[in-house]
Amino acid sequence: MKTVVFSFLIILMILVCSNTGMTQEHGKSTLTGKENIKMTGEKPGSGIVNSAPADWRHFKKPDDANLRRMLTPLQYKVTQKEGTEPPFQNEYDTNKREGIYVDIVSGEPLFSSLDKYDSKTGWPSFTKPLVLDNIVTRQDKSLFLGVRTEVRSKHGDSHLGHVFDDGPPPTGLRYCMNSAALRFVPKEDLEKEGYGEYVKLFEKK
Repeated sequence: MKTVVFSFLIILMILVCSNTGMTQEHGKSTLTGKENIKMTGEKPGSGIVNSAPADWRHFKKPDDANLRRMLTPLQYKVTQKEGTEPPFQNEYDTNKREGIYVDIVSGEPLFSSLDKYDSKTGWPSFTKPLVLDNIVTRQDKSLFLGVRTEVRSKHGDSHLGHVFDDGPPPTGLRYCMNSAALRFVPKEDLEKEGYGEYVKLFEKK
């Protein structure tokens, strides 16, 4: 009986979070590389598909077998199967470093730390995309709580999360993302990793 009650409470919590925007469909446990192994024990895959992020404009998506080999189980579940990672237990929720976030699969630039804020939901949230053209949205009717807006990457076709209209100014939007779908590139590495055009965003004026 206790097991049934506990399971019911867990399901109820997930549904409530969804309804308040916390359901942001994050892949499960967005950790990558060493951090992912440390926190989840996931060892398969390198956690990074594209070793040359500067080539994201010419990105060709690997077949499923290669994606499974290159991504961690969590990254694969989130990006390819529309999974959701646990809140407060992912790599970038509390990340405060300056830099940009790119698609873990394609390397295309998606969000900037300048637009990141603490939404108190347990997932990395942004008020707007860094490159709007790299963002694709579509209706998500996967839950019975109503229609949500899914966010995917244009070139990698990765599931990233969802966008809600309960964010702060100036946009009023909350792009609630899965860390598992993202890779963070710190500002000091932008040039060498092929994202030099974004260096000026972080220059002190």
